[in-house]
Amino acid sequence: MTSLMRTVGRPLGAVFLLLTALWAVGLIVLPQVVMMERSLWLEERDTSGEQKINALYTSLDLKRFDLEDAKAEDTKKQIADEITALEREVAALEAQENAPRKVYTTANYTRMSGLHFTIFVKTIAYALAVTLLALAVCYPVAYAVAHLAPPARAGLLLVGLAIPYAINELLRVYAWLMILDTQGVLNSLLAWLGVVDFQARTWIPFLESSGAVFVAMVYTYTLFMVFPIYNTLETLDRNQIEAARDLGASTVRIHRRVVIPHAKPGIAVGCLMTFMLAVGSYSVPQVMTRGKAGDWFSQLIYRQFFESFNWNVGAAYSFTLLLTCIAFILIMMKLFKVGIRDIAK
Repeated sequence: MTSLMRTVGRPLGAVFLLLTALWAVGLIVLPQVVMMERSLWLEERDTSGEQKINALYTSLDLKRFDLEDAKAEDTKKQIADEITALEREVAALEAQENAPRKVYTTANYTRMSGLHFTIFVKTIAYALAVTLLALAVCYPVAYAVAHLAPPARAGLLLVGLAIPYAINELLRVYAWLMILDTQGVLNSLLAWLGVVDFQARTWIPFLESSGAVFVAMVYTYTLFMVFPIYNTLETLDRNQIEAARDLGASTVRIHRRVVIPHAKPGIAVGCLMTFMLAVGSYSVPQVMTRGKAGDWFSQLIYRQFFESFNWNVGAAYSFTLLLTCIAFILIMMKLFKVGIRDIAK
């Protein structure tokens, strides 16, 4: 903070700090607090007066019959006043019964059904699988760009990786949909090779398995794994690799003892970003499986908010997912022995 004030001056530095505080509170802290508060209460309605309301309606019907049968004006006026009093009493009781009452409880967290819990666990497992696959694919790419390719070729490789991301994410997902569809590019290639037959409807239903989601997610979130690893590997002195090789270390040993320890912060950041994007993704599993390979937890949250209109349960599910992501961050920091400062670099 002191260096910021010295660099830009106190007035401008104060403006920067104010804008940062507004951004943190308005876009990070406040929405999470509201979501947590919403997840901790239920709406309950008082139904204890239901029998009394039914009895009053019965009395009203009888009074209306008495009003029709009454001859004297005084009697009619008396019965009409009684009917008015009964109607007011019924209206008051119905308003009291229908008025929702906010009751704070943890029931939104404990009422998750067995099916929903299974989907939650499956989503976490699938997101971990996507993260591991992305790491297995992107680590060699990042190492090749940082240390094996000449500078000019490395620049071209990075541009080639970044160009597809100029396209909207949904369009990239639809591109994979066209590739893996029942009569898409891949099945057409297999038909040309004689493996499948469109006439006999023996194509391979790639989109009915979660593997299609894995492929699309790894492709969609590649840059979020490649760039953090590349940024750390680029700072690795190549002389260390050459020295290890001159001392007789194998390629596997060089990566295990020299490259990976240096790249730990980048690997941690890449895994964190990929996991959180995968576990909270809605469009990729929705588009790629067309609902045929089971829901992801993000789809359950969407349904709670916009189909069931049960915002309290949706908030509880969302906050549960947030806590899971925070736990994953802490586990990754412990596993890779890195701190917030290392990750920020």
